[in-house]
Amino acid sequence: MNKTDRNKGFVFKQYEEPFQTPFEKLFEIFKELITYTSGDFDEAIDWLRQLDKEFRLTTPTYTVDDFIADLKNKGYIVERIDFNGNGGVGLSSKMEKALRQNALDQIFGKMRKGTSGNHKTKYSGQSDENTGDFRSYQYGDSLDKISVTESLKNAQVNHGIGDFSLSEHDLVVEDTQFKSQMSTVLMIDISHSMILYGEDRITPAKKVAMALSELILTRYPKDSLDIIVFGNDAWTISISDLPYLQVGPFHTNTVAGLQLGLDILRRKRHANKQIFMITDGKPSCLNMPDGTYYKNPMGLDPLITAKCYSMAAQARKLGIPITTFMITSDPYLQEFVDEFTASNRGKAYYTGLGNLSEMIFADYENNRKKRIR
Repeated sequence: MNKTDRNKGFVFKQYEEPFQTPFEKLFEIFKELITYTSGDFDEAIDWLRQLDKEFRLTTPTYTVDDFIADLKNKGYIVERIDFNGNGGVGLSSKMEKALRQNALDQIFGKMRKGTSGNHKTKYSGQSDENTGDFRSYQYGDSLDKISVTESLKNAQVNHGIGDFSLSEHDLVVEDTQFKSQMSTVLMIDISHSMILYGEDRITPAKKVAMALSELILTRYPKDSLDIIVFGNDAWTISISDLPYLQVGPFHTNTVAGLQLGLDILRRKRHANKQIFMITDGKPSCLNMPDGTYYKNPMGLDPLITAKCYSMAAQARKLGIPITTFMITSDPYLQEFVDEFTASNRGKAYYTGLGNLSEMIFADYENNRKKRIR
Protein backbone atom coordinates (compact mmCIF):
# COMPACT_ATOMS: atom_id res chain seq x y z
CA MET A 1 0.00 0.00 0.00
CA ASN A 2 1.51 3.38 -1.00
CA LYS A 3 1.39 6.59 0.95
CA THR A 4 -1.59 7.89 -0.99
CA ASP A 5 -3.54 4.71 -0.27
CA ARG A 6 -2.66 4.92 3.43
CA ASN A 7 -3.85 8.50 3.62
CA LYS A 8 -7.24 7.53 2.21
CA GLY A 9 -8.02 5.40 5.25
CA PHE A 10 -11.42 3.80 5.90
CA VAL A 11 -14.74 5.32 6.78
CA PHE A 12 -17.01 3.31 9.06
CA LYS A 13 -20.71 4.06 9.32
CA GLN A 14 -23.14 2.70 11.82
CA TYR A 15 -25.46 0.19 10.15
CA GLU A 16 -28.99 1.45 9.83
CA GLU A 17 -31.86 -0.91 9.21
CA PRO A 18 -34.11 0.00 6.29
CA PHE A 19 -37.05 2.06 7.43
CA GLN A 20 -40.20 0.06 8.05
CA THR A 21 -43.65 1.31 8.82
CA PRO A 22 -45.45 -0.12 11.87
CA PHE A 23 -47.53 -2.22 9.48
CA GLU A 24 -44.47 -3.62 7.68
CA LYS A 25 -42.79 -4.62 10.95
CA LEU A 26 -45.84 -6.55 12.13
CA PHE A 27 -46.46 -7.96 8.66
CA GLU A 28 -43.07 -9.70 8.63
CA ILE A 29 -43.92 -11.44 11.91
CA PHE A 30 -47.48 -12.19 10.84
CA LYS A 31 -46.34 -13.99 7.68
CA GLU A 32 -44.30 -16.39 9.81
CA LEU A 33 -47.13 -16.96 12.26
CA ILE A 34 -49.77 -17.60 9.60
CA THR A 35 -47.44 -20.14 7.96
CA TYR A 36 -46.93 -22.04 11.21
CA THR A 37 -50.65 -22.03 11.98
CA SER A 38 -51.48 -23.36 8.49
CA GLY A 39 -53.57 -20.33 7.59
CA ASP A 40 -55.53 -20.13 10.87
CA PHE A 41 -55.97 -16.37 11.14
CA ASP A 42 -57.42 -16.30 14.67
CA GLU A 43 -54.62 -18.46 16.08
CA ALA A 44 -51.96 -16.37 14.34
CA ILE A 45 -53.42 -13.15 15.76
CA ASP A 46 -53.55 -14.70 19.25
CA TRP A 47 -49.85 -15.48 18.95
CA LEU A 48 -49.17 -11.97 17.69
CA ARG A 49 -50.94 -10.49 20.72
CA GLN A 50 -48.88 -12.70 23.04
CA LEU A 51 -45.66 -11.60 21.34
CA ASP A 52 -46.80 -8.00 21.58
CA LYS A 53 -47.25 -8.31 25.34
CA GLU A 54 -43.81 -9.83 25.74
CA PHE A 55 -41.77 -7.75 23.29
CA ARG A 56 -43.88 -4.57 22.93
CA LEU A 57 -44.22 -4.77 19.18
CA THR A 58 -46.90 -2.09 18.97
CA THR A 59 -47.41 1.42 20.31
CA PRO A 60 -50.46 3.27 21.62
CA THR A 61 -50.77 4.92 18.20
CA TYR A 62 -50.62 1.63 16.26
CA THR A 63 -52.12 -1.46 17.88
CA VAL A 64 -52.75 -5.03 16.75
CA ASP A 65 -56.33 -4.01 15.97
CA ASP A 66 -54.99 -1.26 13.69
CA PHE A 67 -52.82 -3.88 12.01
CA ILE A 68 -55.85 -6.14 11.42
CA ALA A 69 -57.74 -3.21 9.90
CA ASP A 70 -54.79 -2.53 7.58
CA LEU A 71 -54.64 -6.19 6.53
CA LYS A 72 -58.26 -5.92 5.48
CA ASN A 73 -57.90 -2.53 3.79
CA LYS A 74 -54.84 -3.70 1.85
CA GLY A 75 -56.65 -6.80 0.63
CA TYR A 76 -54.63 -9.43 2.53
CA ILE A 77 -57.61 -10.87 4.44
CA VAL A 78 -61.27 -11.29 3.57
CA GLU A 79 -64.46 -12.04 5.47
CA ARG A 80 -65.74 -15.54 4.84
CA ILE A 81 -68.80 -17.57 5.83
CA ASP A 82 -68.53 -21.34 6.25
CA PHE A 83 -71.13 -23.97 5.34
CA ASN A 84 -72.74 -23.62 8.75
CA GLY A 85 -73.27 -19.88 8.31
CA ASN A 86 -70.53 -18.92 10.72
CA GLY A 87 -68.42 -15.89 9.86
CA GLY A 88 -64.66 -15.75 9.96
CA VAL A 89 -61.54 -14.28 8.43
CA GLY A 90 -59.65 -15.98 5.61
CA LEU A 91 -56.56 -15.26 3.55
CA SER A 92 -56.90 -13.62 0.15
CA SER A 93 -54.99 -14.69 -2.96
CA LYS A 94 -52.83 -11.61 -2.43
CA MET A 95 -51.85 -12.92 1.02
CA GLU A 96 -51.13 -16.39 -0.35
CA LYS A 97 -48.77 -14.88 -2.93
CA ALA A 98 -47.10 -12.79 -0.21
CA LEU A 99 -46.43 -15.99 1.77
CA ARG A 100 -44.88 -17.67 -1.27
CA GLN A 101 -42.71 -14.64 -1.95
CA ASN A 102 -41.67 -14.50 1.70
CA ALA A 103 -40.59 -18.14 1.56
CA LEU A 104 -38.69 -17.53 -1.67
CA ASP A 105 -36.89 -14.50 -0.22
CA GLN A 106 -35.89 -16.44 2.88
CA ILE A 107 -34.57 -19.41 0.94
CA PHE A 108 -33.22 -17.97 -2.28
CA GLY A 109 -32.61 -14.32 -1.47
CA LYS A 110 -33.87 -11.34 -3.41
CA MET A 111 -33.87 -12.70 -6.95
CA ARG A 112 -33.92 -10.77 -10.17
CA LYS A 113 -36.58 -11.92 -12.55
CA GLY A 114 -35.17 -14.04 -15.35
CA THR A 115 -36.46 -14.80 -18.80
CA SER A 116 -39.23 -17.32 -19.27
CA GLY A 117 -38.26 -20.92 -19.86
CA ASN A 118 -34.58 -20.20 -19.28
CA HIS A 119 -33.44 -23.76 -18.63
CA LYS A 120 -30.11 -24.72 -20.13
CA THR A 121 -29.13 -28.19 -21.23
CA LYS A 122 -25.69 -29.63 -21.88
CA TYR A 123 -26.63 -29.97 -25.57
CA SER A 124 -25.78 -27.16 -27.97
CA GLY A 125 -27.91 -26.13 -30.89
CA GLN A 126 -29.96 -23.28 -32.32
CA SER A 127 -31.14 -20.84 -29.71
CA ASP A 128 -30.92 -17.24 -28.54
CA GLU A 129 -28.30 -17.84 -25.84
CA ASN A 130 -24.64 -17.77 -26.86
CA THR A 131 -22.12 -20.02 -25.13
CA GLY A 132 -19.00 -18.00 -26.02
CA ASP A 133 -17.58 -20.94 -28.02
CA PHE A 134 -17.18 -21.12 -31.79
CA ARG A 135 -17.59 -24.00 -34.23
CA SER A 136 -17.39 -24.47 -37.99
CA TYR A 137 -20.36 -23.41 -40.05
CA GLN A 138 -22.72 -26.25 -40.94
CA TYR A 139 -25.41 -26.36 -43.58
CA GLY A 140 -28.64 -25.12 -42.03
CA ASP A 141 -27.03 -22.69 -39.57
CA SER A 142 -28.73 -19.31 -39.53
CA LEU A 143 -26.71 -16.63 -41.32
CA ASP A 144 -27.16 -14.18 -38.46
CA LYS A 145 -25.23 -16.59 -36.22
CA ILE A 146 -22.07 -16.30 -38.34
CA SER A 147 -19.26 -14.49 -36.51
CA VAL A 148 -17.94 -12.04 -39.09
CA THR A 149 -14.81 -11.15 -37.12
CA GLU A 150 -13.76 -14.75 -36.49
CA SER A 151 -14.58 -15.78 -40.08
CA LEU A 152 -12.44 -12.96 -41.53
CA LYS A 153 -9.56 -13.97 -39.26
CA ASN A 154 -9.82 -17.52 -40.59
CA ALA A 155 -9.81 -16.26 -44.18
CA GLN A 156 -6.64 -14.21 -43.61
CA VAL A 157 -4.89 -17.16 -41.94
CA ASN A 158 -5.97 -19.66 -44.61
CA HIS A 159 -5.52 -17.53 -47.74
CA GLY A 160 -3.27 -14.61 -46.80
CA ILE A 161 -3.96 -10.89 -46.93
CA GLY A 162 -2.56 -10.30 -50.43
CA ASP A 163 -4.90 -12.75 -52.15
CA PHE A 164 -7.89 -12.41 -49.86
CA SER A 165 -10.82 -14.75 -50.32
CA LEU A 166 -13.56 -16.10 -48.09
CA SER A 167 -14.89 -19.64 -48.47
CA GLU A 168 -17.45 -21.73 -46.65
CA HIS A 169 -14.64 -23.51 -44.79
CA ASP A 170 -13.59 -20.19 -43.21
CA LEU A 171 -16.98 -19.50 -41.71
CA VAL A 172 -17.59 -20.06 -38.02
CA VAL A 173 -20.67 -19.56 -35.92
CA GLU A 174 -20.98 -18.80 -32.23
CA ASP A 175 -22.43 -21.84 -30.56
CA THR A 176 -25.69 -21.63 -28.68
CA GLN A 177 -27.63 -23.73 -26.21
CA PHE A 178 -31.14 -25.03 -26.13
CA LYS A 179 -33.42 -23.42 -23.60
CA SER A 180 -35.33 -26.39 -22.30
CA GLN A 181 -38.31 -26.56 -20.00
CA MET A 182 -38.83 -28.64 -16.88
CA SER A 183 -41.75 -30.57 -15.43
CA THR A 184 -41.34 -31.17 -11.71
CA VAL A 185 -43.46 -33.15 -9.28
CA LEU A 186 -42.86 -32.33 -5.62
CA MET A 187 -44.04 -35.06 -3.23
CA ILE A 188 -44.54 -34.09 0.42
CA ASP A 189 -44.99 -36.67 3.15
CA ILE A 190 -47.89 -35.63 5.43
CA SER A 191 -47.91 -38.75 7.60
CA HIS A 192 -48.24 -38.31 11.35
CA SER A 193 -44.50 -38.72 11.92
CA MET A 194 -43.91 -35.30 10.31
CA ILE A 195 -44.87 -33.69 13.63
CA LEU A 196 -43.78 -36.40 16.06
CA TYR A 197 -40.91 -36.30 18.54
CA GLY A 198 -41.34 -32.59 19.23
CA GLU A 199 -40.06 -31.54 15.81
CA ASP A 200 -42.11 -29.66 13.24
CA ARG A 201 -41.05 -31.07 9.88
CA ILE A 202 -44.09 -30.11 7.85
CA THR A 203 -43.56 -26.34 8.04
CA PRO A 204 -40.08 -26.40 6.42
CA ALA A 205 -41.42 -28.74 3.72
CA LYS A 206 -44.36 -26.40 3.17
CA LYS A 207 -42.04 -23.39 2.91
CA VAL A 208 -39.92 -25.20 0.32
CA ALA A 209 -43.03 -25.91 -1.76
CA MET A 210 -44.20 -22.29 -1.54
CA ALA A 211 -40.78 -20.95 -2.46
CA LEU A 212 -40.26 -23.39 -5.32
CA SER A 213 -43.70 -22.64 -6.75
CA GLU A 214 -43.09 -18.89 -6.60
CA LEU A 215 -39.68 -19.33 -8.23
CA ILE A 216 -41.23 -21.23 -11.13
CA LEU A 217 -44.18 -18.86 -11.49
CA THR A 218 -41.98 -15.76 -11.63
CA ARG A 219 -38.69 -16.92 -13.14
CA TYR A 220 -39.55 -20.03 -15.17
CA PRO A 221 -43.22 -19.60 -16.07
CA LYS A 222 -42.99 -22.14 -18.90
CA ASP A 223 -41.99 -24.85 -16.43
CA SER A 224 -44.61 -26.84 -14.56
CA LEU A 225 -44.79 -27.78 -10.90
CA ASP A 226 -47.30 -30.28 -9.55
CA ILE A 227 -47.47 -30.84 -5.81
CA ILE A 228 -48.51 -34.16 -4.31
CA VAL A 229 -49.12 -34.94 -0.67
CA PHE A 230 -49.15 -38.52 0.50
CA GLY A 231 -50.33 -40.23 3.67
CA ASN A 232 -52.60 -43.28 3.49
CA ASP A 233 -53.39 -42.12 -0.05
CA ALA A 234 -51.89 -39.54 -2.41
CA TRP A 235 -53.56 -36.56 -4.03
CA THR A 236 -52.59 -33.34 -5.72
CA ILE A 237 -52.98 -29.94 -4.14
CA SER A 238 -52.95 -26.55 -5.80
CA ILE A 239 -50.38 -23.88 -5.11
CA SER A 240 -53.07 -21.87 -3.33
CA ASP A 241 -53.56 -24.78 -0.88
CA LEU A 242 -49.97 -24.68 0.38
CA PRO A 243 -50.36 -22.22 3.29
CA TYR A 244 -53.05 -24.47 4.76
CA LEU A 245 -51.16 -27.76 4.48
CA GLN A 246 -51.28 -29.92 7.63
CA VAL A 247 -50.29 -33.44 8.57
CA GLY A 248 -52.93 -36.02 9.36
CA PRO A 249 -53.27 -39.29 11.28
CA PHE A 250 -51.79 -41.06 8.29
CA HIS A 251 -49.34 -43.82 7.46
CA THR A 252 -46.85 -43.40 4.59
CA ASN A 253 -48.09 -44.65 1.22
CA THR A 254 -45.01 -43.82 -0.84
CA VAL A 255 -46.12 -46.08 -3.70
CA ALA A 256 -49.38 -44.17 -4.16
CA GLY A 257 -47.44 -40.91 -4.33
CA LEU A 258 -45.03 -42.28 -6.93
CA GLN A 259 -47.83 -43.75 -9.03
CA LEU A 260 -49.64 -40.42 -9.09
CA GLY A 261 -46.41 -38.54 -9.84
CA LEU A 262 -45.58 -40.75 -12.81
CA ASP A 263 -49.15 -40.48 -14.13
CA ILE A 264 -48.83 -36.69 -14.07
CA LEU A 265 -45.42 -36.62 -15.74
CA ARG A 266 -46.45 -39.05 -18.49
CA ARG A 267 -48.88 -36.38 -19.69
CA LYS A 268 -46.28 -33.62 -19.74
CA ARG A 269 -44.69 -32.69 -23.05
CA HIS A 270 -41.52 -31.17 -21.59
CA ALA A 271 -38.27 -32.98 -22.33
CA ASN A 272 -37.01 -32.64 -18.75
CA LYS A 273 -38.98 -34.37 -16.01
CA GLN A 274 -38.14 -35.05 -12.37
CA ILE A 275 -39.61 -35.98 -9.00
CA PHE A 276 -38.55 -34.46 -5.69
CA MET A 277 -39.71 -36.42 -2.65
CA ILE A 278 -39.56 -35.02 0.89
CA THR A 279 -40.12 -37.64 3.57
CA ASP A 280 -38.99 -38.46 7.06
CA GLY A 281 -40.19 -42.02 7.46
CA LYS A 282 -40.35 -45.46 6.00
CA PRO A 283 -43.11 -46.55 3.63
CA SER A 284 -45.74 -48.25 5.74
CA CYS A 285 -48.90 -48.48 3.66
CA LEU A 286 -50.21 -49.88 0.36
CA ASN A 287 -53.53 -49.71 -1.45
CA MET A 288 -54.98 -53.17 -1.96
CA PRO A 289 -57.10 -54.24 -4.98
CA ASP A 290 -60.21 -54.59 -2.79
CA GLY A 291 -60.00 -50.94 -1.70
CA THR A 292 -58.51 -51.64 1.73
CA TYR A 293 -55.08 -50.66 3.05
CA TYR A 294 -52.21 -52.94 3.87
CA LYS A 295 -50.41 -51.25 6.79
CA ASN A 296 -47.31 -52.22 8.70
CA PRO A 297 -45.63 -49.46 10.74
CA MET A 298 -43.17 -51.92 12.30
CA GLY A 299 -39.85 -52.04 10.48
CA LEU A 300 -39.43 -52.30 6.74
CA ASP A 301 -42.09 -54.54 5.26
CA PRO A 302 -40.72 -56.56 2.28
CA LEU A 303 -44.01 -56.34 0.39
CA ILE A 304 -44.13 -52.55 0.66
CA THR A 305 -40.44 -51.95 -0.06
CA ALA A 306 -40.53 -54.25 -3.09
CA LYS A 307 -43.35 -52.15 -4.57
CA CYS A 308 -41.30 -49.01 -3.91
CA TYR A 309 -38.28 -50.45 -5.72
CA SER A 310 -40.52 -51.47 -8.62
CA MET A 311 -41.89 -47.93 -8.93
CA ALA A 312 -38.36 -46.51 -8.83
CA ALA A 313 -37.29 -48.82 -11.65
CA GLN A 314 -40.39 -47.90 -13.66
CA ALA A 315 -39.51 -44.20 -13.32
CA ARG A 316 -35.98 -44.96 -14.52
CA LYS A 317 -37.34 -46.64 -17.68
CA LEU A 318 -39.39 -43.49 -18.34
CA GLY A 319 -36.28 -41.34 -17.91
CA ILE A 320 -37.60 -39.65 -14.76
CA PRO A 321 -35.04 -39.26 -11.97
CA ILE A 322 -36.25 -39.26 -8.37
CA THR A 323 -34.38 -37.17 -5.83
CA THR A 324 -35.21 -38.16 -2.26
CA PHE A 325 -34.71 -35.73 0.61
CA MET A 326 -34.71 -37.88 3.75
CA ILE A 327 -35.07 -35.71 6.85
CA THR A 328 -34.05 -38.42 9.26
CA SER A 329 -30.84 -40.28 9.96
CA ASP A 330 -31.94 -43.80 10.97
CA PRO A 331 -29.39 -46.24 9.47
CA TYR A 332 -31.96 -48.88 8.49
CA LEU A 333 -34.01 -46.25 6.67
CA GLN A 334 -30.92 -45.02 4.86
CA GLU A 335 -30.37 -48.58 3.65
CA PHE A 336 -33.87 -48.59 2.14
CA VAL A 337 -33.36 -45.19 0.50
CA ASP A 338 -29.99 -46.30 -0.91
CA GLU A 339 -31.57 -49.32 -2.61
CA PHE A 340 -34.54 -47.24 -3.78
CA THR A 341 -32.15 -44.67 -5.27
CA ALA A 342 -30.08 -47.38 -6.97
CA SER A 343 -33.24 -48.79 -8.57
CA ASN A 344 -33.98 -45.40 -10.08
CA ARG A 345 -30.38 -44.24 -10.58
CA GLY A 346 -31.49 -41.04 -8.95
CA LYS A 347 -30.10 -39.17 -5.97
CA ALA A 348 -30.68 -39.12 -2.24
CA TYR A 349 -29.84 -36.60 0.45
CA TYR A 350 -29.92 -37.28 4.15
CA THR A 351 -30.54 -33.83 5.46
CA GLY A 352 -31.78 -32.02 8.50
CA LEU A 353 -34.40 -29.32 8.38
CA GLY A 354 -31.85 -26.51 8.40
CA ASN A 355 -30.47 -27.05 4.91
CA LEU A 356 -33.41 -28.82 3.27
CA SER A 357 -34.51 -25.80 1.25
CA GLU A 358 -31.04 -24.87 0.03
CA MET A 359 -30.38 -28.40 -1.18
CA ILE A 360 -33.67 -28.65 -3.06
CA PHE A 361 -33.14 -25.34 -4.80
CA ALA A 362 -29.57 -26.21 -5.73
CA ASP A 363 -30.75 -29.52 -7.15
CA TYR A 364 -33.56 -27.90 -9.11
CA GLU A 365 -31.16 -25.41 -10.69
CA ASN A 366 -28.69 -28.21 -11.49
CA ASN A 367 -31.19 -30.72 -12.88
CA ARG A 368 -32.77 -28.22 -15.23
CA LYS A 369 -29.50 -28.14 -17.20
CA LYS A 370 -29.85 -31.76 -18.26
CA ARG A 371 -31.76 -33.24 -21.16
CA ILE A 372 -33.37 -36.44 -19.92
CA ARG A 373 -33.83 -39.07 -22.63
